Amino acid sequence: MTVLVPTMGALHKGHQALIKRARSMSKEVVVSIFINPLQFENIDDLEKYPRTPEKDIAIATLAGATEVWMPDYEEIYPGEIKKLSAGALGQIFEGQARPEHFDGMLTVVNRLFEIVKPTAAVFGEKDFQQLAIIKAMKSNVEIIAVPTVREFDGLALSSRNVRLTEQGRKTANVIHRALAAARLAPTVAIAQEIIDTTLATEAGFKRDYAAIIDEDSFEIASNETRHKRGIIAGWIDGVRLIDNMKMGG
Repeated sequence: MTVLVPTMGALHKGHQALIKRARSMSKEVVVSIFINPLQFENIDDLEKYPRTPEKDIAIATLAGATEVWMPDYEEIYPGEIKKLSAGALGQIFEGQARPEHFDGMLTVVNRLFEIVKPTAAVFGEKDFQQLAIIKAMKSNVEIIAVPTVREFDGLALSSRNVRLTEQGRKTANVIHRALAAARLAPTVAIAQEIIDTTLATEAGFKRDYAAIIDEDSFEIASNETRHKRGIIAGWIDGVRLIDNMKMGG
């Protein structure tokens, strides 16, 4: 049994959690590191994406990876690229803000599955919409979800966090504060109001979207929705951050 942990490098404790979960399932754990240009709609963001290969190998190995695979572009895309479509789910929220992002993500995940042929693959819940799209993909690979790993103050771990200024790092905590404050609200309307009000306290946070959704359909939640989740995305210091949290008791 081979378990794959797909990454774009710049590994941190969140990735370690994914690798450790994979290792708990199998003695063969492949960690792929490939910065996929198809899922970047902004060339500047692609160029600024952190690259730390030596550190990544050390982190992955210590966490339990038996192989760290760093393919080049030609290995992943040897010829004409046949882009997959993420469908309607790939065009809302994160997909609306980042056109074709999810098509590019799904295309590379499919290629990784074709090459590695894993029995299972592990992904984090921080990228909740990505996780939902991958689960919906027709594949024989079992998809394992791991809860979001957070900093001491609740900020979701992300490879992009290192690009925040000192003040930006403080501002970024507003995302977790908003979700945590809304989590036990008695109604969806109150939860949404709490999120809106909390995010508005930080002028340095440029909101993209903030909503309470049905985590199964990604439609806006109602009080009757069984599985609700708050999702937030926005910009700080030119860095895009996203987070989500299950709503309710």
